[in-house]
Amino acid sequence: MTLGYLDTLKAVDIVIKSGHVPNIVGVAGIGKSALVEELSLKNSAKLFTTVVSLSEKGDLSIPVPPLNKESFIDTQKYGVIADVKYGYSHTLIEIIKYAEKNPQQPIYWFLDEFNRGSSGVQSELMNLVLQRQINSLKLPSQVKIIIAENPDSSMDGFEDSDYSVFTSDKAIKDRTTRIVMDANVNDWLKWAKSIKNGQSIINSLVIKYIEENPKFLNIVNDDDMNPTPRSWQRVSDIIDNDKFKDLNYNIKINLIAGNIGEELAASFLNFSKNNLNNLSVSQLINEPLSNIVNKFIQLDELNKNELLEKMIDDIQAWSPDLAQRLNQLLSKLSPDGQYGFMLHVANNTDLINDIYNLTISHEDIEFENLYLQFQSIIFDQFI
Repeated sequence: MTLGYLDTLKAVDIVIKSGHVPNIVGVAGIGKSALVEELSLKNSAKLFTTVVSLSEKGDLSIPVPPLNKESFIDTQKYGVIADVKYGYSHTLIEIIKYAEKNPQQPIYWFLDEFNRGSSGVQSELMNLVLQRQINSLKLPSQVKIIIAENPDSSMDGFEDSDYSVFTSDKAIKDRTTRIVMDANVNDWLKWAKSIKNGQSIINSLVIKYIEENPKFLNIVNDDDMNPTPRSWQRVSDIIDNDKFKDLNYNIKINLIAGNIGEELAASFLNFSKNNLNNLSVSQLINEPLSNIVNKFIQLDELNKNELLEKMIDDIQAWSPDLAQRLNQLLSKLSPDGQYGFMLHVANNTDLINDIYNLTISHEDIEFENLYLQFQSIIFDQFI
C-alpha cells in the first residue's frame, strides 16, 4: 500500500517520535526531499542532508593520516573525530557542534538515495543507521536519522522496477520502517497552493493545468523525459522568471521540454497561452494577488481596463484588501489606460464617495493610497 504526501508526512513524524528510523520509498522526483524539509520546519529541527549516491566506499572508514592537534575535534560528550574535509567526517563534525550548542533542538540527518549508494557504501553506513555509532563516535540522542530509497525489484509492488539501485541489506530492511510514498494529486495541489513569502509555492498556471490534467503530475514509463512533481516545480520556477514571457516560442518550449518532455511542453504552453487571456473578475477579487499579477500584466490594455471596470462595478462592500488589490492592478496600466479607467470611475459618483468616506473614517492606509492614486492619475493628465 502507498501513502500520499500528507499521509506520508504524518507517518514519518510518528516513526521518528517513536524512536525509530523511517525509510521513505518512492520514485525519483516524487517529493521525498521536500517532505523531509517540511517536516523539519514543522518540528523546528535542524536539517542536514547527505546524498548517499554521491559517496564512495571508504568515506567513513578510510584511515586518517597523522594530523596536528588542531585537526581533531574533541567533543564534550561524544568522543573525538578528525576534521577531514571530505566524506562524512565534516558533516558529522557540523552535526556534533550544532548538537552541543543547541542541546534541546532536534536534528534530522537525511540520508537520501540510500540504495543508490554501492553495497560497500551501505555497509559502512550500517553502524550509523542501526547502532548510531561510527568507530568511537556516538550520535547525540537528539539526532534523528531519516533515509530515502528508490524502489527496486525486490520490494513488494515494485517487481517491474528498473531503477539503477543496489538492493538494501536485510538488516536495514529489518531495522527501519518502510513507508511507500506515491504521487497523490490532491496532496500535491494542496501543497502547491500553500503560501510562502507572500505567494503560492507553485505558479497558478501549473496548478490549474494539473487540476485539469491530474494524470500528468507523475508519469512512470520508459520515455526519455517524464513529468514528476519535482520537474513541475522547476517548470513553475522557470515561468515565474520575469524574462520568460519575452522569450520566443522555440526557447520557451525547449526550456519546458527539458523538464517534462516535448509533447507535454507543447500542451502546457498552448494551455498557458489560452489561460493568460482568461482572467475573470472573480479571480481579481478572490485569488491571492501574487497568483494573478503576472497574468494581468500580459493582457492587452483594453482587456485590463475592461476587467478593472467590471471589478469595481461588482464590488458590493469595500475592504482594505480590495483597495490594495485595485491600487496595485491599476498601477499596471499604462498612463492612457489609467486615464481611461478614471473616466469610467467619474461616472460612478457613489464609488468616489465611498472611497473618500472610507479614507476619512478609517485609519487603514490602503483606502488613502487608493484615493491618492485616483487623484494622481487625474492630476497627471492636466499638468
